[in-house]
Amino acid sequence: MAERSAFDDLAEVVERLAVLLAAGVAPSSAWGYLAEAGTSRVREIAGAVSAGGSVAAALRAPGIPSRRRGSPSSRADGDDLAWRGLAAAWLVATEAGAPLAPTLQRFAASLRDLGTNERDARTALAGPRATTRMVMVLPLIGVLFGLALGFDTLGTLVGSIPGAACLVLGIVLILIARWWSALLIRRARPPTVVPGLALDLMAIAVSGGASIPRARGVVAVAREECGLPIDTAEAAIDEVLALSARAGVPAALLLRSGADGARRAARSAGERSAATLAVTLMLPLGLCILPAFMLLAVAPLMLSVVSSTVGEL
Repeated sequence: MAERSAFDDLAEVVERLAVLLAAGVAPSSAWGYLAEAGTSRVREIAGAVSAGGSVAAALRAPGIPSRRRGSPSSRADGDDLAWRGLAAAWLVATEAGAPLAPTLQRFAASLRDLGTNERDARTALAGPRATTRMVMVLPLIGVLFGLALGFDTLGTLVGSIPGAACLVLGIVLILIARWWSALLIRRARPPTVVPGLALDLMAIAVSGGASIPRARGVVAVAREECGLPIDTAEAAIDEVLALSARAGVPAALLLRSGADGARRAARSAGERSAATLAVTLMLPLGLCILPAFMLLAVAPLMLSVVSSTVGEL
């Protein structure tokens, strides 16, 4: 069974919260009900809200510093990122006057999509990672194989000048291969784990009846306050708003459609990157691990054979 994403866990909380708010429960009471069987994070939020604190501020705590106090990494922890996304959505909805219950229901669906993207990325990268880990131990297996055959390969590596040279070179090649492989895997990951979130936030803002300039301002403030590493989507937002004005259709629907498309595109790009990674990983494995195997396994074995033969003569 695939590992659950932080986005999936938060989606469940958001869906239940939306149902409670739709039934007329006040936000502070709704969080209190969720805290009865919720996680420690939900209980902390419920406590802060019941004490009179802002829901958006409570969602960010124990938050990541906003961009005003230091830019967060684009690889922020998935759990904190998910909660900050909810904080931004809540902040935009309250500032723009969008109804909270429908907003949360739609945002929960977006979180489900993000969770699917994250699981797909993990699954796609699992094969190349497993291959890398397996091949990395080949030099050690070669050394043990030589010992099993009765040759003192380990003694040759540490007890002779040629063996020590092979040992040092082999270790250096393994370290280079580890660094190179990690670099390739890191580059194969999606550039952002929240594709389409900027479009979602803009859709929430305009669904509350706010004008386009005000909606842009509300979204910009929310992104700043919550420190969200969002994909560059200004051009996509401009295109959708222009199409909405020309066709005379609600911008919110087009923005949500654009967000869905951004998530689908990110999923496809992740699958392509993972497929390419399976090939590019052959470079460090072939150029570094294979020579390291020769240096740490084959060369000591040959040196042991030569030394034993010379000793007999």
